[in-house]
Amino acid sequence: MDHIPDLDVPGDPRGLDHRIVSALRERGADPRVAGAARALSRAGEHAALWLAAGLAGAAVDGARRGAWLRGAALTAGAHLASTGVKQVVRRPRPAHVEPLVRTVGRHSFPSSHAASAAAAAVAYGTLGAYAVPPLAAAMCLSRLVAGVHYPSDVAAGAALGALTARLGARWIKGGARG
Repeated sequence: MDHIPDLDVPGDPRGLDHRIVSALRERGADPRVAGAARALSRAGEHAALWLAAGLAGAAVDGARRGAWLRGAALTAGAHLASTGVKQVVRRPRPAHVEPLVRTVGRHSFPSSHAASAAAAAVAYGTLGAYAVPPLAAAMCLSRLVAGVHYPSDVAAGAALGALTARLGARWIKGGARG
């Protein structure tokens, strides 16, 4: 299904969404790219990678244990918020490309992987974990390469996650000082 006429109307943002997913999903034909997208998808399921990172930070940085745990809580909260929005919006996943991975649910908007990744990037970034933002960006991109989200799903998920963590940044830092 390379062409869906009713969604490929010039100026229609859904048409652009479809074309971007198609173009990035084609990159998944490279076995190395597909392997990376699959690995990131598995690691990000239910925010597992990001929660593990927060717990690891708490384990090795005893002076800021509470801050790391609060960052993990915000990351989990962003993930839960995104799953709640998904149940309200109920946007179907892209059907015009063959996905590289299985998904837990049928709904696409917003991307929960992107929400938890962005929340972790902001929350752990406030604690100096500078490797998290590039990994979070790769996670977001992997959802498009895997063909399981539209760009607008990923953008909305990332915005929700970043906002969640940003709103809690004072809570994280306040606990780190206190």
